[in-house]
This record gives sequence, structure tokens and C-alpha cells, in this order.
Amino acid sequence: MSQSFEFHIKASDGAARMGEIRTPRGIIRTPAFMPVGTAATVKAMHPEEVRETGADIILGNTYHLMLRPGAERMERLGGLHKFMNWPGPILTDSGGYQVMSLSKLRKISEEGVTFQSHIDGAEHMLSPEASITIQRQLGSDIIMAFDECTPFPASQDEARKSMELSMRWAVRSKKAFDENPGSSALFGIVQGGIYEDLRLDSIAALKVLDFHGLAIGGLAVGEGQAEMFRVLDFTMPQMPAELPRYLMGVGKPDDMVGAVMRGIDMFDCVLPTRSGRTGQAFTSRGTINIKNARHRDDNAPLDENCECATCRDYGRAYLHHLVKSEEILGAMLMTRHNLTFYQNLMANLRNAIGEGNLESFDDTFLKAYSGE
Repeated sequence: MSQSFEFHIKASDGAARMGEIRTPRGIIRTPAFMPVGTAATVKAMHPEEVRETGADIILGNTYHLMLRPGAERMERLGGLHKFMNWPGPILTDSGGYQVMSLSKLRKISEEGVTFQSHIDGAEHMLSPEASITIQRQLGSDIIMAFDECTPFPASQDEARKSMELSMRWAVRSKKAFDENPGSSALFGIVQGGIYEDLRLDSIAALKVLDFHGLAIGGLAVGEGQAEMFRVLDFTMPQMPAELPRYLMGVGKPDDMVGAVMRGIDMFDCVLPTRSGRTGQAFTSRGTINIKNARHRDDNAPLDENCECATCRDYGRAYLHHLVKSEEILGAMLMTRHNLTFYQNLMANLRNAIGEGNLESFDDTFLKAYSGE
């Protein structure tokens, strides 16, 4: 276990935990939301602005960065942190999600995944060992084990074969990680689809490998919130309490609140940035589409309860104009607000857990967010 990576739970409320992850590049307050910086950038944001929203950590994408600008080039240039001017912690995914999403361009074997680049069609091979090497070259602080993200829907037999392959890849990922020790941490990924026995088998297989944290993969892929919560209800009690728990690719604000109440510590999702670029804003009273005509004469802020620069300095009418005109500033201002909203939600969840009133916060938040 890396001595430079520590997780401390400072308070709990039911299954929910509030704490911090200590890394050489800084502290990550949990529950935490990680903005997605797929190609060494959180789209439409300066790194300094991302930090100002309250983010402690961001996510980088192994698949995209290995193709462009390339992991070896990134290493020569001083690593991802220096390259994109982000001094804080970075988590990199393993490329496993692309194994699922690029199904028309790849072939899976025991060795790994052979795929064609979506950029130029060139053939590449991504294995557990290659994924770990690439993430090391990027300079990641939290490295993810290489896995196959089980698609939805999948039969129990299909989910079992996928999970068992991921567990064999987890062993190889851990071995490759241990052969090149450093200051980074390694997280394993629980798979098994929507099936309880498979999820529990996956957790058992990962527990013996001494990972620094465990992620829940294969959710938020079309199963719906109720099914996701059902899976978390039987999965979370079996997760090691001493390790941080990361729910990959989630999600909507009410998804995250429900997941925190079930014991999740970390999240990532493209939703706040992608929505910002398409004119959707997350507010304390639910989502709004700034493109709607009712906003064109409205000088009110996006969210009267938000103190971000967008809400402080710009009205809905101006934002409506920018987004309808497809001005770059519109994407920037909307994204800044959405990321601030997500970080404020995490801060409010941490406070509620610390004060022991998470259930009251959940009730109040969900009523306001749903417009009741």
C-alpha cells in the first residue's frame, strides 16, 4: 500500500461518509465530484476556473490521450499536470469504457483489446500492462485497473464472462503497477452488471489484491436510477469500509445524492460540462434550458442561490442570446455555473454528513430540485 495515499473518514451519517483522500499533490475532500478533462482540458474552462468552482481533482482519459497527443510525448513534456497546468490530483480512467463504447472498432481477447483509432483508423493494442504504463507516463495520481465495462442489457452468463475477464485483468493490472512503484495509487473496478452474485464475487476477487480504492463500474449505462440504486443497495455493504468508493460515470444531481446516502465517496460525469455547452443549466430548482424563449427578456440569474461568477454578473437574457447565437462565451459561462453547482452540492453533502442531518438535506434538496 502506498504511504503517500491515505483515506480518512472524518464523519458518517448512516451509510454516508465524509472524509478526505491525501495525495502528494493535495487533499481530495469527499464526497467528491471530478470534472472530466477528456483530452487534457475540461471543455470551455480554464484550469484556474475549474479550481475556483471548488474542484480538488479532475479526470483524464487514457484512450484519448494515448492517441493524441500520445503518452510518450506527454511524458517527455513533463506529464499531464504540467501539460495542462493543473497542479492538483488527477485520476485517469483505464480505457475500459471505450472497450464497450467502441464496439464496432475493437476486438477483445484474453490479452487485451485491439482497436482502430477513431481519429485515423490506425490499429492499437490496449492490455492491462499497457494501460498501467500509459497512465504512469501521463503522471496520474490515481490509476484505474484495466477492465471491460459490461454493457447493458447483458444476460447473466454474458455479465459473468465479462466480470471474470475483468478480474483476470485486475490481477495483471496490479502486478504491472507493483513492478514500477511510485507515488500514485491504484483502484480496482467492481463489475458484474445488475446481478448480485456476480457483484459480490467481483468484490471478493478484488479484496485480496490490496488496491488503494475500489470503483463501481458498469452502472449509469442505461439501467435507470431505480436499478442503479438497487445494485448499490446490495453492493455497498460488502465493499471494504476503509477504502474510498468511486461510482464511475455518475451523474445527475439526484443520482449522486442517492449514491452518497448509500456510501459512495467519488463521482465523475461529463453531464455538467456537456449540458453547459448545449444550453442546459442545473439549478437549485431543477434544470432549465436557456434556449427557451421565456428567458430572452429575463435579467434574473440562472440560480438565485448560486454565487458563481456567471450568476453574479450575467442574466438569463444575455445567456440566452449567447447560446442561441452559438457564441463561445455562452458555453464558458454555462459550464462554469454547472460545475460550481456540482461542487456546491458536494460541499453541502459534506456539511450535512458532518452535522448528522443528511436525511433532512436529502428531503429538502429533492423537493426543491424537483420543483415541489
